[in-house]
Amino acid sequence: MRALLDTHILLWAVASSRKLSKAARLVIEDPENEVFYSPANLWEIAIKSELLSDFRVDVAALHGALPESGFTELPIRAVHAVALAGLPDIHRDPFDRILVCQALTEPLVLITNDGTLARYPAPVRVV
Repeated sequence: MRALLDTHILLWAVASSRKLSKAARLVIEDPENEVFYSPANLWEIAIKSELLSDFRVDVAALHGALPESGFTELPIRAVHAVALAGLPDIHRDPFDRILVCQALTEPLVLITNDGTLARYPAPVRVV
């Protein structure tokens, strides 16, 4: 499987958080799977770290840890942005929307615990 991690799944995986479900852990740790992250993940984390006093993440350190965690960067390309034009208005979060478009166009399975994302016509696995 080629999997793209939603931001919270990415954070939980890198932090070895108990919040990461067993199903998500199995996807991430399966050597047969290619696991990707998006610059949108880091962008979202950077913005939330600036805006929310109870959310602090060293984005540079996180970025450095991602390859060590076995994750591969999936750049945001023009085709992903173009796919936004036809995306149903199900979710208001622009970061989630671009992740859905990346999953649709690559194709990848978006790994999330946000059930709303499963309503998109994209390969989404709620874990």
